[in-house]
Amino acid sequence: MHPYWPLFDLEIRTPTITMRYIDDDLAVRVCDLMQSGIHASNFMPFGIPWSVVPSPEREYDAHRYYWRSRAETRPESWHLPVAVLRDGEVLGAGSLGANDFALLRTAETGSWLGQAFQGQGYGKELRSALLHLAFAGFGAAECTTAAWSDNERSLGVTRHWGYEPNGVVRGRRGDDTGDLLKFRLLRERWETIRRDDIELVNLDPVRTFLGL
Repeated sequence: MHPYWPLFDLEIRTPTITMRYIDDDLAVRVCDLMQSGIHASNFMPFGIPWSVVPSPEREYDAHRYYWRSRAETRPESWHLPVAVLRDGEVLGAGSLGANDFALLRTAETGSWLGQAFQGQGYGKELRSALLHLAFAGFGAAECTTAAWSDNERSLGVTRHWGYEPNGVVRGRRGDDTGDLLKFRLLRERWETIRRDDIELVNLDPVRTFLGL
């Protein structure tokens, strides 16, 4: 157990995957996975095209992002990056973030999987795990997410868990533009699909750390 940074000990366990807060060792393994590909060359799922930045600058940027997320973690604003693992193998990464969570009780999820692990149900599983952390672990009232209008896999995961549409924003997509579809999942809806096979490990110190 880490005496001063309880996030390092946080785990979310489902029957098929484990999600762990990204420490320096996991950051290296997540960066290794990036090198094997995240999406097709003719498709960009991210607003900021970080995934196509040439190596090793992409990996430098990833580490800056993980370190910055730690340094800026406060009860009033936090962003928790987690690695997705199956039997110890890194499959991808996710995140849960919020501003003024103690008041608003709204959190936002994000995620990606290595290409080799897409289309196998892991996207739905990791989203369910992040939702469980937000609602069951932190007491969220709603969770939000967004995806470009042509990102069918991400949209499929969102629709699978019963989110409701929450607007469309015209946004920058690298050097182009696109329609970003927004969604939210209310606690009342999540309670109808709540699972009893997801375990939150070392949660209490994290709740204290985040002022919850």
